[in-house]
Amino acid sequence: MRAGVSKRDYYEVLGVEREASESQIKSAYRKLALKYHPDRNPGDTQAEELFKEAAEAYAVLADDQKRSLYNRFGHAGVSGAGGGAGFDPTIFADFSDIFSGLGDAFGFGDIFGSRRRRGGPQRGSDLRYDMEITFEESAKGVETTIQIPREESCEPCSGSGAAAGTSAETCSQCRGAGQLRYQQGFLTVARPCPNCRGTGKTIARPCATCRGAGRVARERSLTVKIPAGIASGQRLRLYGEGENGAAGGPAGDLYVVVHVQEHAFYHREGDDLFCELSMPFHTLAIGGEVKVPTLDGREQLHIPAGTQPGTRFKLRGKGMPSVAGRGHGDLHVISRVSVPKKLTREQKRLIEDLARTMPDESGDSDGSEAAEKPFFERVKDIFG
Repeated sequence: MRAGVSKRDYYEVLGVEREASESQIKSAYRKLALKYHPDRNPGDTQAEELFKEAAEAYAVLADDQKRSLYNRFGHAGVSGAGGGAGFDPTIFADFSDIFSGLGDAFGFGDIFGSRRRRGGPQRGSDLRYDMEITFEESAKGVETTIQIPREESCEPCSGSGAAAGTSAETCSQCRGAGQLRYQQGFLTVARPCPNCRGTGKTIARPCATCRGAGRVARERSLTVKIPAGIASGQRLRLYGEGENGAAGGPAGDLYVVVHVQEHAFYHREGDDLFCELSMPFHTLAIGGEVKVPTLDGREQLHIPAGTQPGTRFKLRGKGMPSVAGRGHGDLHVISRVSVPKKLTREQKRLIEDLARTMPDESGDSDGSEAAEKPFFERVKDIFG
């Protein structure tokens, strides 16, 4: 406490009632300790004082005997047992559960004797590579070579960072622990050693190639197999092809994200393909055969007499292959009318003769604008 200022009531300090349970006192102190911890408030003397004040209050109220004395006689009943040089930190033997797992989350460092070494092996970072392929390549699959810039272990020093003939030495400040420990009240707080940056080792003569880093930037050539049926946005994981790990740690992974170019004729939905095929009027009217382009070449398709524009036909198994290797999707063919732009005199005469025999159905239209919609919007209307 600050000199010349009387001590506040311990219950008031923790913000609890005098009848508060042990768990309520513990919870209240936890919140205050997190709020005013010196590591979260560097240079803030007021926060440090409040932190100490809360610790002192908890030291008394968490102990049944001292709490009983405090309730009967106030601060005088626990003088020498509460705060300052007199309080007994052994009553906090079970206090580690309060901060368990919170050291890293709040940047406190390691608390209550944790011996985790910060300079130990660390897994390398994952990398991402974006690849663009054609629609045909996604349908058939492709094998290609890519160049990946990444950090790899320095060969001249074998990743140690030390020049040839030398080796890293144990840090003189932390003695290899990678951490310096500080006593703050009843807490022991560990922070990374600034001399060795938490590695526990120092290098007197750095490697000339990597300058002591132990890793160098290199470009690596990798062969990637893109499976047939892969869709845009899907990714491939290449294990161990990311950044090299530090201090002998495992390498990260490389994720290849695939982007498939749009196709002028096909539209993909899952493993199914959709396309519009222009057909002559007479084929739609009296029936016939048309050839449909598929991923495996042209397929014969029978058109029944009286087929209307917009009719859908399904060619089973003629869609995209499943990337999981389980069969193929279907190809959906939507009929459209092919109107010739130029007619011979004989063709005009024959059409005019046909027109005179046909009923006038121009008034049968419902006035909808469906035929004017873009193809893919009409596909959604049909199959949505």
